[in-house]
Amino acid sequence: MLPEPVLVKSSSLRYAMAWRTLSVGAVLCLASGAVAAQDTATQVEETVVVKAKALKDAERAKERLKNVTGTASVVNNAEVERGRAANAEDVLAYQPGVFAAATSGTGANKISIRGSGLNTFYQGYSLGIKYLYDGLPITGPGGTQEDLLTLDGVDYTEILNGANAFAYSALSLGGAINFVTHTGRSSPGSLVSLEAGSYGYRKYQVSHGGVSASGDTDYYFAYVHNERDGFQRDTPNSGESYVVNLGHRFNDRVETRFVIRHRGEELQNGSTLTLAQIRNDPRANNAVSGRRKPGTTLITNKTTFTLDDKSKLEAGFAYNDYPLDNGWVYSAQPQDWRSKDASISLRYLRTGDTLFGKPSDTTVSFSDTRLLDGDVTAYNQANGVRSNERQYTKYSGSRDTVLAVGNELQLTDKYALSTGLSLIEVDRAVRIERTILTTTETFPREVRYVDRTVAPRVGLRYQASDNLQVFGNVTRSVDPPVTWQMGSTGVPYVRPLQPQKATTAEIGLRASNDTHEGSLSFYRSNVSNELLTIVIRQASGSDPGLTANANASKTIHQGIEAALASKLWKGADGDRLTYRQAYTFNDFYYRDDPTFGKNELPSLPKHVYQGELLFQQAGGFYAGLNVRALSSYYVDYANTLKAPSATIWGAKFGYESPDRKWKAFLDFRNLGDKKYATAANTTYNAGGNDSANFYPGDGFSIYSGVAFRF
Repeated sequence: MLPEPVLVKSSSLRYAMAWRTLSVGAVLCLASGAVAAQDTATQVEETVVVKAKALKDAERAKERLKNVTGTASVVNNAEVERGRAANAEDVLAYQPGVFAAATSGTGANKISIRGSGLNTFYQGYSLGIKYLYDGLPITGPGGTQEDLLTLDGVDYTEILNGANAFAYSALSLGGAINFVTHTGRSSPGSLVSLEAGSYGYRKYQVSHGGVSASGDTDYYFAYVHNERDGFQRDTPNSGESYVVNLGHRFNDRVETRFVIRHRGEELQNGSTLTLAQIRNDPRANNAVSGRRKPGTTLITNKTTFTLDDKSKLEAGFAYNDYPLDNGWVYSAQPQDWRSKDASISLRYLRTGDTLFGKPSDTTVSFSDTRLLDGDVTAYNQANGVRSNERQYTKYSGSRDTVLAVGNELQLTDKYALSTGLSLIEVDRAVRIERTILTTTETFPREVRYVDRTVAPRVGLRYQASDNLQVFGNVTRSVDPPVTWQMGSTGVPYVRPLQPQKATTAEIGLRASNDTHEGSLSFYRSNVSNELLTIVIRQASGSDPGLTANANASKTIHQGIEAALASKLWKGADGDRLTYRQAYTFNDFYYRDDPTFGKNELPSLPKHVYQGELLFQQAGGFYAGLNVRALSSYYVDYANTLKAPSATIWGAKFGYESPDRKWKAFLDFRNLGDKKYATAANTTYNAGGNDSANFYPGDGFSIYSGVAFRF
């Protein structure tokens, strides 16, 4: 039986908040005249040309996303690889609205956009964001398992905040993150790279890409091996990845691309600590737990048919097999998870039409992701030997289906209207077929329901000049509960959780000139049935602990997303000094909850700032200084215990040969050896007492790497 605060018995997790005034101050300063020269992008068959100059894939994606009526950004992985590129925290740095923090080293990341998946995190899954590879989803009814978030073989990453990810049928509060794999054209030749550093970090990569003599076929292969002994004691992890990307153009009308990813890994996670432990012994590990992925396999195919000069059809398929052996060492209650998703996507794109006498582009898309085979079996285990089965839960048949129609209407030379309508059908099938556990709760052992929702979107872009774009939108988002949130192995019943739904309004701008390029947006989401999680019992020894999930009452998520890149100086010989920065303001709270009133939602810093000052010499040498600042934040719903604020400094030095045949770097992290919490769990009411809810950040560390291309 769960203790009284478990929220699933009462309305205590029916949270609410009231509107608060946002004070932006001088968050982002685009001074007079700093408004930008934003080159008008012409898109023909998804190829963007700017000033008649051929752009790389990442640059084309950036130009294309400038036509999204809302916040969207692109990360070129080549820039990330100037230093350590080990996890999602490294790749998603400096992105407005995005919080990404690595815990237990490279093996687990807490990722949130606009407070998505606010505290549904336990070192293994990422929720509230739709993740895709090459436009095809790896997120399914069971969520997103993190083993494919190592970003091996990735060329660039698209981040679309909130419902601005409409084009990817992503309707979650956080939006979508799309990783685009290297092809034989983006990474030709052979590459060998080696990285090593503190706490036993090692990473080795070999890749080869090329194009056939006819030019119709390209290919890319990569192998990556990673290891780390761990910052906390007894937290080693290791993994191996294989990536294969084959593309072929049959003729001017038909082309196809197959991508295969396979990854296996073993991880021993570090436990959460008390604040006193972080101050005195941040390398402590209260409860060692392990996760083993015997081998995740993702197979995708996208075939594009160019029907005529104005229309094309994209047909995509993805198969994702992601087994998990959770608690394979040290746990008294290990679990075997089996998950196999299949996704089908269709997109019909029509350009160059007219509607009401105005230029019009229309997209019709269909996406269906279903859990073909999904279950979890929990066992009793002693001294590493499994005995009897505790519980068997089945998820097969759960699915997420979206049919969407979107339109871009050019009202005038300056105004563009973006509209869309999505029809969403969520099917959840969760049933406990066998269990030896007992309970006095009245929840059922099986829940099966179908939820149908209509989600509209409308946005307006105003091109005030070639230098400035202003946008605004209102959208509807839907986050269905993932299967295991409803029932897994901890208790012998299924919680009938409902989809989380929200209406979000956003206004913002993009601006640049010869010196500055930036963006600024404000958003406010009215959320119903927010899916929240609390820690009921901390993990200790061989006890895996216990969490509970529930729908909240109405909550508010609102904030500011700002980014600015500045060219501070440029020498006559091409040397340059740049500064990039990103600021995120998170204001998430209850609306008049009967228990918590207008308390803040826990788990994320209210203020997050990142900045990097980088000197680049024309000959290839570079040196940079960077900072990440986090404000304090609550870790319990009663708002009695806070994670402390932290400012973390870093530096990097490197060289890339002018012919780009080789490069090397040194990357210094946490220069001040700051003892801090990089992320936190959430608890119901800490009563102001220090508790083991904090993940320690790595101490001072040094990483180095070399890469050769031939």
